Amino acid sequence: MDPHLIPALYDALVVAQTSSVGEAARRLHKTPSAVSQQLRRIEERFGVALFERVGRRVRPSPAGEAALGALTRLFDEAASLETLLEDLAGARVATLRVAAADYLGETLILPVLRRLFAERVALRFEITTTHSLAAARLVAAGQVDAAIVSTDRELGPDDVALLRQRFVWIAPRSRRGGGSVIARMAREPLLRLAPGSHGRRLLDEALGRTGLRPSSTIDVPNVSLMLSYASQGLGIGLAPGLALDREERKRLVVERTDIPDVDVRLVLRPSLRRTAPVKRFLDALIHEAGRVARRHRLNWT
Repeated sequence: MDPHLIPALYDALVVAQTSSVGEAARRLHKTPSAVSQQLRRIEERFGVALFERVGRRVRPSPAGEAALGALTRLFDEAASLETLLEDLAGARVATLRVAAADYLGETLILPVLRRLFAERVALRFEITTTHSLAAARLVAAGQVDAAIVSTDRELGPDDVALLRQRFVWIAPRSRRGGGSVIARMAREPLLRLAPGSHGRRLLDEALGRTGLRPSSTIDVPNVSLMLSYASQGLGIGLAPGLALDREERKRLVVERTDIPDVDVRLVLRPSLRRTAPVKRFLDALIHEAGRVARRHRLNWT
């Protein structure tokens, strides 16, 4: 391969990840025209276009879809080589890319990072905040090394079971009383997580079982914003129990659901190198999950 094409191929990978030349340019600290020029270099060199335009966005062409897996593996191996060279040079500072929902990051990752930073563990982090289904897809695509996800799928070979949590109905405390939380949906707005998220799927299934139809809806991008709305007196939602601390439970009406408890798991990239710092993070995360699980059981008994 012509080594001069490697920067262009990396730009193409970022465009595929973002579905946008403009967003890719922002992440790469380039102009959109510079990124477009790199895509043209690939097309002129090989005679195939990797992308096609759909409205204001782009998506991989059939040729781009066929090449995407190889592109991902190419730069995944490059990242592994970088880590190896750092180890050989004595730097021993690896970068671990982790994806998790906002509340799972706050509950599980934040305490671990505080300890590792205080202990000066030689590990850099890139944390991506997204919902669980998207986080799992990022691991599968090799775009992150690990994800903490809420899921009901079967345990995979690279999954680590952390704990189980319940989902509950939440609503502002009402001075007027007013019956059960879900009965209030006829007159108060329903807070919904993003389409495609695990929480949104559980909500849609629950509404389908009950036949309830909300009077109005407010779509929120994450659990933290859902809790903020409800705590300040507006909206009913289906929330993961791990997101509710004692202070929030004092401000909210919380009701159990008929939804079975849901697994929280650590999903790992199969080719992840378990260096000593990486293993330190993983062990600390599993230990923190055990501590949180014990507290979670006490909160709901």
